[in-house]
Amino acid sequence: MQDKSINILGIETSCDETAAAVVADGRIVKSSVIASQTKLHEKYGGVVPEIASRAHIEKIYPVIAEAMAQAQTSKDDINAIAIANQPGLTVALVVGVTAAKTLSFAWDKPLIAINHLHAHLQSAMLSEENLQLPAVALIVSGGHTCLYDYRSPLEPELLGSTIDDAAGEAFDKVATILRLPYPGGPSIEETAAKGNPNAIKFPRSMLGSDSLDFSFSGIKTAVLYYCRGQDMKGEDRVDSMSAQQIADIAASFQAAVIDVLIKKTQRAAEKIGAKTILLGGGVAANNQLRTALQQMCESAEPPKKLLIAPKQYCTDNAVMVASLAYHKFKAGLFADLTLDPKASSS
Repeated sequence: MQDKSINILGIETSCDETAAAVVADGRIVKSSVIASQTKLHEKYGGVVPEIASRAHIEKIYPVIAEAMAQAQTSKDDINAIAIANQPGLTVALVVGVTAAKTLSFAWDKPLIAINHLHAHLQSAMLSEENLQLPAVALIVSGGHTCLYDYRSPLEPELLGSTIDDAAGEAFDKVATILRLPYPGGPSIEETAAKGNPNAIKFPRSMLGSDSLDFSFSGIKTAVLYYCRGQDMKGEDRVDSMSAQQIADIAASFQAAVIDVLIKKTQRAAEKIGAKTILLGGGVAANNQLRTALQQMCESAEPPKKLLIAPKQYCTDNAVMVASLAYHKFKAGLFADLTLDPKASSS
């Protein structure tokens, strides 16, 4: 019997994960394959664009082939090809965009362009059928920290974003300062679990009483000054610090970042009268952030519903791309073969 579902092959190469997935009807995950590049970038303490691009070129077609095989799906069962074409590293995006356009042409399937950030919102929606609107969506990742007024999958309205470092980027940089392993998010969280979050009063940058934008460069600098002195001429004290001192710095830093994220989200929710809060992005895997947001939602009057992306779909993946593409497919929103990658979101 022929499969009547709408099957979409999603492809994601916006940064350092080569991913492909087959998702039916926007929520039934038939396969999800991710080739991580963490080991390649570990010694540099961050993603090196040229290395990322080469790795994508090596992995893209094997990853797609594995996703199709796991889903037990042939090209005849695929209804459309979806690709995250923005925002991200251009040299990484171009690999996925080229692969998607090639398959679209060769298989004679519609091409769907996906905004990577909007796809992260979809990760929190995979198991939700009756979303209570209006909703505020918080995306926290290595490159982006954004708040959205979420009315539908196709029309999230940006309320605020980072004006400098994203939260995830700050985690990576502070981990480097503290000599913790890359990637910084998991390292900071693990180390912070042994520390006192009230040990050091790091700054909380709120950017004014009405602002919904974020700034995390100040707290990164505060940690640097704490470790090396205000004039940056003093001896780096990290090597002489005890494990407890480093844990206290990590915990205090993490607490300050989460405090800002929670207060800004609460501010946005009050502004639009949100009934639901969505959370996605790589930093959404942080347990302290998840707990703090849950407590905020439960203590609100009236309480708000919290939808958080499952941890396996917090970091970059293709399930979120294919899931969002289902809604664009139903709306007839297709791209053509002139589609280009875009470093920034539009």
